[in-house]
Amino acid sequence: MSFAPAETPPFDPVWNGGVPFSYQSPDGLTLAGREWRPGQSEPNLKKIPVLCLPGLSRNTRDFRDIAAFLQKHGHHVVALDYRGRGESAWDDDWRNYALPIEEKDIDAAIEKLGLSRFAIIGTSRGGLHALAMARRYTPELLAAVIFNDIGPHIEMRAIHRIAATLGRNMTYSSLTDVAQSLRQILGMQFPVFSETDWLKLAGQLASEHEDKVVLDYDPALAHQFASLDDAAPVPDLWPLYDAVKDRPVMIIRGSQSDLLSEETANRMVETHPNAELHTVQGQGHAPVLWEQETQEQIAGFLNRI
Repeated sequence: MSFAPAETPPFDPVWNGGVPFSYQSPDGLTLAGREWRPGQSEPNLKKIPVLCLPGLSRNTRDFRDIAAFLQKHGHHVVALDYRGRGESAWDDDWRNYALPIEEKDIDAAIEKLGLSRFAIIGTSRGGLHALAMARRYTPELLAAVIFNDIGPHIEMRAIHRIAATLGRNMTYSSLTDVAQSLRQILGMQFPVFSETDWLKLAGQLASEHEDKVVLDYDPALAHQFASLDDAAPVPDLWPLYDAVKDRPVMIIRGSQSDLLSEETANRMVETHPNAELHTVQGQGHAPVLWEQETQEQIAGFLNRI
């Protein structure tokens, strides 16, 4: 099933969401992404391209602000919608909403765009993809990784929190209602957010369809968590993290995060020869990358590659 949200979210009168593109997955789905290319007047057109990979149920709109910022600083920025999210087609088989399938989709996008060397900003699930990609792409290709509130150890209480809401309450009467719902669910993790911030976040997650506002992902995605087992061992992803120790790493952690613990973030820095940590105060999982300080930290890190 194919499901395409509105081209322009109604909350933003000045849409700077990049240029849309589409491509075919290896199994024939039409997938979507957006590009922000630097203008010809930019002083340095050779800055490293940046590939942005979103969280589990999120989409390219999460990267609009950081992409526009990096674009102004001379970077070519690309963000992808996984299958079943954002502007990408839905899959008739929910079992294909899985990391091994999505990684093939990501590879297809990289090939289509001709990215020969790039850095990744991976938010949550996007960071898990980056861990796996470090084994498929050499440092000459995947030159650096920015992990946005994700690491080799994931706190299971956060997974249960996400599973409890995923695929439920998909339709609302207005973006204001979406914002109110987000505030109820995530208020403890984003205590510094204003009403304007919650409305902005709502516009990143949902868009208008006819007379309704709908979250922009296939609710069948929730089946991935249908069989959560508290007794099952937590996957050990530290061996995957070893694969990124030959390239620079930046870890962004929300001070209120329940998914990436302070202990894990510190261990990521301590066990990596070229890693740095930036903590976003007053935000949880996952930092929204809107504020200037975080954007400048990201740009500075990319400039040092």
